[in-house]
Amino acid sequence: MDFPTIGAPDTGDTAWMLTSAALVLLMTPGLAFFYGGMVRAKSVLNMIMMSVSAMGLVGVLWVLYGYSMAFGEDKGNFVGDPFQYFGLKSLIGGAYLAETDDAGATVADAAIPLVGTIPATVFVAFQAMFAIITVALISGAVADRLRFGPWLLFAGLWATVVYFPVAHWVFAFDGVTSETGGWIANKLAAVDFAGGTAVHINAGAAGLVLCIILGKRKGWPGTPFRPHNLPFVMLGAGLLWFGWFGFNAGSAVGSNGIAGATFITTVVATCAAMLAWLLTERIRDGHATSLGGASGIVAGLVAITPSCSSVNVVGALAIGVVSGVLCALAVGLKFKFGFDDSLDVVGVHLVGGIVGTLMVGLVATSEAPAGVEGLFYGGGVDQLWRQAVGAGAVLLYSLVGTAIIAYIVKFTVGLRADDESESLGVDESEHAETAYDFAALGGNSLGRLSSKEA
Repeated sequence: MDFPTIGAPDTGDTAWMLTSAALVLLMTPGLAFFYGGMVRAKSVLNMIMMSVSAMGLVGVLWVLYGYSMAFGEDKGNFVGDPFQYFGLKSLIGGAYLAETDDAGATVADAAIPLVGTIPATVFVAFQAMFAIITVALISGAVADRLRFGPWLLFAGLWATVVYFPVAHWVFAFDGVTSETGGWIANKLAAVDFAGGTAVHINAGAAGLVLCIILGKRKGWPGTPFRPHNLPFVMLGAGLLWFGWFGFNAGSAVGSNGIAGATFITTVVATCAAMLAWLLTERIRDGHATSLGGASGIVAGLVAITPSCSSVNVVGALAIGVVSGVLCALAVGLKFKFGFDDSLDVVGVHLVGGIVGTLMVGLVATSEAPAGVEGLFYGGGVDQLWRQAVGAGAVLLYSLVGTAIIAYIVKFTVGLRADDESESLGVDESEHAETAYDFAALGGNSLGRLSSKEA
């Protein structure tokens, strides 16, 4: 199959999409800071490395066959042809062909593979960043105890077996990036504008399964696992919020009104979610914390991701409030059910992704760019059941696929650090490094605190 068009890209759209791709890439270092600050001092480097390593590993797999699996010609409503664009075959490059006009003057016509109005290579780069951060998100569920080598093996297998097919279901639109696109987007007609299912439900479900198979941290839940650097957490949340505008508004695949509308709904929902989380904390615990504020920001960003093109400002506010409250409550589920989701990937990303996806069926309005109507705007339950089926399909596939991959890795090379390494810290055992040289600080209070609690 050839790309639909060969020609000259729109320079404005191309500039915006290059910027958006860079913004989404920044989200992964932002996630590294967010996660890194939440763990103890003896695990921070390993936590950061799991995010950074995803950038390298998934970036290579994406250009080899991942993009083709996600956006190649459909095979059985499941995956794109992995060989169609293997190594970005037929996508790299493009030429300016010299021709002569009627007056005999030489003109240059672009002959570049396009996705919509942008070069195909720009779209490849943009979607690569989605694949990278989806894999990195999973790592927060298994902090303090997962060995680095098995993490890389798991990440490569998971990206191949789980993420690339799911991205095809959700992101491959007919006539734009695939001759016959993914079934969630085109046959089910569920709305997932920027990845609530493919990214957040997918990664959240994977985190749930992986942390259960890996087992609880030594001492959990009795031992307090306090964040060692809350300024890191706040910095990470700020970088995520900044990069998320590329994530959501960039999914318009152009510099247009849809990008502007999704930019606004992203701001509104995130602000509302942060305030709702802080209020929930204040009522429940008597304090509104910086960790809660940062977590509320991320919860709002997650929930508005699938719905940012289908709601107005009122809908965005509703999604922000509901996600802020529900995610703040959901992070306590791990204590009730006994799964050690270290950094609340399930409570924030799985629950937030489900909330945002389902609320399209409630508060979507035809006034918004997506043009669908939810229950509260007179659309009945038609869109709601479509959203539920899409969310449920991704959830189930990720749960099963992750379990198979995790058990394969566990019984071949092993997953978990041994007791001594876990007590010493995975920074030392896995990377032979420490984030902080406490000996150089002498006998001050920080050094004494770290020797007991780090």
